[in-house]
This record gives sequence, structure tokens and C-alpha cells, in this order.
Amino acid sequence: MNTKQRCRWAQTPLGIAYHDKEWGRPVHDDRMLFEFLILEGAQAGLSWETILRKRAAYIKAFSGFDPARVARFSTSRVARLLDNAAIVRNRLKIEGAVRNARAFLDVQREFGTFDAYVWGFVDGSPRVNRWRSHRQVPARTAESDALSRDLKKRGFTFVGSTICYAFMQAVGMVNDHTVDCFRYREVGQLKHRV
Repeated sequence: MNTKQRCRWAQTPLGIAYHDKEWGRPVHDDRMLFEFLILEGAQAGLSWETILRKRAAYIKAFSGFDPARVARFSTSRVARLLDNAAIVRNRLKIEGAVRNARAFLDVQREFGTFDAYVWGFVDGSPRVNRWRSHRQVPARTAESDALSRDLKKRGFTFVGSTICYAFMQAVGMVNDHTVDCFRYREVGQLKHRV
């Protein structure tokens, strides 16, 4: 029996594995950042568990989350994705992912990497919070508001402040593990590249 203390939202085997291995770990790989940006947008209105169950299908359907390949998706490719029951078949979300891939490439051209761009919203270092309860964790912050505004200005979609904050949590821009969670200290001790 696994007796580790973890964040209360991690309840299912899939959720526990994601929590223990990925959530909150600083990510600096542009492909992974693109993956999380698209998955967080796909999650809007759904549970994260639903997206985790569909993640492998998303990776396949969206060419391994290679933004250059996704940016070239044609209308016929989008139509095939709308027939793919293994992913969330929402036209706005699928078309938004293609649009976001194009905007993502523009950001890479301007900043060198999406990593350099996005981590600038937290001055290049994770924000470390000290939440005692999951109820204390905000749905959005001033930083997620700023990121959302700037992404929208750059042509991204499905990037409201709440989605941006979930993205920031997922990629370790903030450490929102509760202080009693075993990952709180582990994530805090990871070497962070600025």
C-alpha cells in the first residue's frame, strides 16, 4: 500500500502517477511546453483525468506535439481529427491547437525558444507557494493574468487565465504541491535551469 502523503487531487492510479512523476516539475523543453499548452486547452470544461486517459491518443493525433508539424495541419487533417473518438472532438479546440502551433512558432522566432518567453512571466524561477490545503490554491494569479493577456495578443486561443495557471502548475512555473505532500520538497530541490 502506498502511504506517501500527496496532494488531495491525486486520487486515481493515473492521477497519482502524473502527480508523482510530472506535475510541478520544471519543464524547459519546448515540445513538452507545447504539449501541456494544448492539453490544458483541451481540458477546458472537462476533468484532467479525462485528458490523462486520452493523452497517448493526443500524442499520436498531434504528431508527437511537434509544433511545426501541427502548424501545417490542413482542413482535411482537422476533419479527420474531428472523427477521432480517442481525443476530445471539439472543433474549436482542435482548430485552436493548430492556430496555437502557428503562434508558438512565432514566439520561438521572436524569443529563440518558447521556454525563454514563458518563464519570463515568473522571472525565470519557479514561484514557491506554501499551501496547507488544496482549497487555498488560487485558480489564477497576476502572473497567469499577464501570461493569458500576452498569449491572446499573440494569437493564441484557449489560454484564459485559469488555463494559464493550470499550465504554469503543470510545467513547474509554480510549486503548488501542498506543504505536506512528499513532492513539495522534492520539486523544490530539483535543479532549475534559468
